[in-house]
Amino acid sequence: MSASPEPALPPRILLVDDEAALTAPLSQALRCEGYAVEVAADGVIGLQLASQGDYDLLILDWMLPQQSGLSTCRQLRSQGSTTPVLFLTAKDTIDDRVLGLDAGADDYLVKPFELRELLARVRALLRRGQVSEPSVPPLRQRVADLELDVANQMAYRGDRAIDLSDKETRLLAYFMQHPGILLTHEQIHQHLWADGDRPSSNVLAALIRLLRRKIEANGEVALIHTVYGKGYRFGLE
Repeated sequence: MSASPEPALPPRILLVDDEAALTAPLSQALRCEGYAVEVAADGVIGLQLASQGDYDLLILDWMLPQQSGLSTCRQLRSQGSTTPVLFLTAKDTIDDRVLGLDAGADDYLVKPFELRELLARVRALLRRGQVSEPSVPPLRQRVADLELDVANQMAYRGDRAIDLSDKETRLLAYFMQHPGILLTHEQIHQHLWADGDRPSSNVLAALIRLLRRKIEANGEVALIHTVYGKGYRFGLE
């Protein structure tokens, strides 16, 4: 019998930025998208990691302690590194963009930025580097005793069949892709309304309430858990 093929490893991303208020939520968002993320807080450590590690993408802040992102990028390119580089910076003049691109950057994103735009640029750079993106979620997913049939917008719990709307199906699929992980309000909004106008926060709360009524009926064990002020966690607790 032939051996089963090993599962593909997720793309590896190195995030180099000294702003913890940015790196913490950004690295979590990238991990939720299926990427393996490491973080460095200054240019010297970032250069060391990027030189030694086999990364598929480098997200690099321009202004860094020890040495700038611009210098870090130049040194990597002088070493022969072809890893795609996405610059994050508050510098937005044409001259600054030219400097970054001349240093070897592949793309440039000005702070503050929308998370959905960054994720789109990450996907584009990984495609350019011929790196596979995280796999498409399966059409049938299961967590605990709940099963979701994405194609038919149906869920099953015990002997109950549950009709779902399109938004409810997408929300439940997103939860089931990330069991036990805190998904913030912002991440959920980005996932459900990435291509349209953002609704008020009350719309998400109402959608969660409707989904709970459907999948947690008749005294069944709760699966959607509110993390107050932050978001939601899915699964058994």
